[in-house]
Amino acid sequence: MSLPPILTERLRLPVVASPLFIISNPDLVIAQCKAGIVGSFPALNARPAELLDEWLHRIKAELAEHDRLHPERPSAPFAVNQIVHKSNDRLDHDLEACVHHKVPIVITSLGARREVNDAIHSYGGIVLHDVIDNAFAKKAIEKGADGLIAVAAGAGGHAGFQSPLALIQEIRQWFDGPLLLSGAIASGRSILAALAMGADMAYIGSAFIATREANAVEGYKKMITECGAGDIVHTNLITGVHGNYLKPSLVAAGLDPDRLPTSDPSKMDFGSNRQKPKAWKEIWGCGQGIGVLNEVQSAGELVDRFEAEYEAARAQLFRRVA
Repeated sequence: MSLPPILTERLRLPVVASPLFIISNPDLVIAQCKAGIVGSFPALNARPAELLDEWLHRIKAELAEHDRLHPERPSAPFAVNQIVHKSNDRLDHDLEACVHHKVPIVITSLGARREVNDAIHSYGGIVLHDVIDNAFAKKAIEKGADGLIAVAAGAGGHAGFQSPLALIQEIRQWFDGPLLLSGAIASGRSILAALAMGADMAYIGSAFIATREANAVEGYKKMITECGAGDIVHTNLITGVHGNYLKPSLVAAGLDPDRLPTSDPSKMDFGSNRQKPKAWKEIWGCGQGIGVLNEVQSAGELVDRFEAEYEAARAQLFRRVA
């Protein structure tokens, strides 16, 4: 099955930048789209809820102006992430905003709901749903998702447990639609590897935390450039859902990374009134791929590096195969 045009046209690389909680803002999304990859942000980052409409207006207007001035290299489309978990009391409001603005791509997380997919399809948008195993993948497609984001072990944020090799090959046994891979992808070579495994696109998050446009404190960005895979801890303590976090940030919060308690998933809360414990304010999520990130760059510079690495790796692979 071929990819829908929105996931191929205007893209410089087969990459979707994942929505980063707190960190993804209009500055970062616009920079990603101008650089030729799909930029995205979680709807819940726009606080208060009324700010979401302003963000969508701004993103659309600035990308349209870029396209007018640069018809030879128009911007890539953007995406909005919707948390469809029952605790998200903003979902109806945020979904209405997406429909009003005809957001081209919606990424759904933590549950699959047919009515959400139907709303996005009503104006021609597409839905990509993130999953951590084959069972959730099947449920998402049954509920009407257009494509899947396979969140494998090593991904930042709410990461899965399975090897990307295992997860991709199981899904590809029955699904030939749009399939993205998330998990420790932070170089052009790993983008190519995702395609070689059977994915259509790479889904990249942590690398963009260490960019100048990202809404992250300088200490967070600096820690990413100084850490590697061995500094990542997998735990469900912070949100109730298993995710990957920077070990030094756990230590700074007074926690023992080797003796973390477990959290009750039923207490998971994405409601508008939820409060993050003060002690966990600077516990920072991150994936395992950060060992190749050595400096803070602009989003455009990072995409430039991805492209150069991707082309070099592809040429090297062709020589090896030949």
